[in-house]
Amino acid sequence: MGIEIVPYAPEHVDGVVALNGRLRAGGFGVGWYETCEDAWLPRRPGIPVWREHFVAVENGQQIRGAYALKPQPWWIKDRFLTVADWQGPVSEGIVDARHAPLGLRFFRDMQKRQPLLYSWGHGGEEARMLQLLRSMKWHFHSTPFCLRVVRPLPFLRESTYLRTTPGRRFALDLLAMTGVGWLGLKTLFGALSLRGAAIGRPPRRTLEVSTFDAFEAWADKLWAECLPAYQAIGLRDAVTMNALLPQGGWPPGIRLRVESGGRTLGWAVVMDRALRSDPRFGSMRVGSVIDCLALPEHASAVIRAATDFLLGRGVDLIGSNQAHPAWVRAFEANGFLALPNRRYFAISPGLHEALSPIESVGQGLHLTNLDGHGPHGF
Repeated sequence: MGIEIVPYAPEHVDGVVALNGRLRAGGFGVGWYETCEDAWLPRRPGIPVWREHFVAVENGQQIRGAYALKPQPWWIKDRFLTVADWQGPVSEGIVDARHAPLGLRFFRDMQKRQPLLYSWGHGGEEARMLQLLRSMKWHFHSTPFCLRVVRPLPFLRESTYLRTTPGRRFALDLLAMTGVGWLGLKTLFGALSLRGAAIGRPPRRTLEVSTFDAFEAWADKLWAECLPAYQAIGLRDAVTMNALLPQGGWPPGIRLRVESGGRTLGWAVVMDRALRSDPRFGSMRVGSVIDCLALPEHASAVIRAATDFLLGRGVDLIGSNQAHPAWVRAFEANGFLALPNRRYFAISPGLHEALSPIESVGQGLHLTNLDGHGPHGF
């Protein structure tokens, strides 16, 4: 029979558990989900976004790999199209060269099922995944990471992402111990905050911020108002947002509604997590803005409200991945440093055609950490 790629079903669970065991034995710590129904976005009637999983079955028995797709309606230029994010793939080829060709076969299978395919992540230009996608004629749109260091000492001592060599660790510890690092970071972000005031941000006294449990009719009204202002954006009506942010589920986002003078300007979803031995942030308390929506001219007000909220909770740093230039400027107006080319929007040939010309449509592309397969890493 060879290898077939089929929907993940209950009879495949034991095989996935066995696959994960072989991956661990081979020194690879990441496996696949050991339940066939997606825990975050199960398919439900009337819900326009979901995740579906597929497994590679050899000879009807052994599982050799898996991947997931997340279809979601996107508004692109002047119409809705079904666009899909992919997660994975995980293949036994990572630890057994006999199955190395499976990775390429997975990508071909994904594109056959969902031609308008993308992924947002991967990191730097040197990432192996980008090289594979480039060989398949995929396109890339680089986006920045917006960072605000609130407490310099924890940042210097706990930033595992920066502390990759003994020399770097020594230098960062020295900067922390002497106070030079504290002064430098305080000066940098103080200057950025002053620059932001010059760029223009609304006074906080004009903003009314409230938390809420579920998106309702006001969110649908805002969505309809915002839609024409973007060239490409995933559906963000109330039904979709309540599916992406299930009450009491993952991700543990705090929903903020931002109003002024009785008018809803926008909303933001933030997270506040006390991490322990995180591979990038060590044991810092990390705040993040994982999603947001407003007219571009109101983005600065929404980010001011979200930033003030997280500052009030005592976070050590705040981060967010953004794509739209107006939202990047909104973060800069609120004292953030925009680090360029930190994340890549990888675009299949089919989606690239739908987004063309990407040079101009990309300037109206709204992506946040909640797009794709969620705010992993935060």
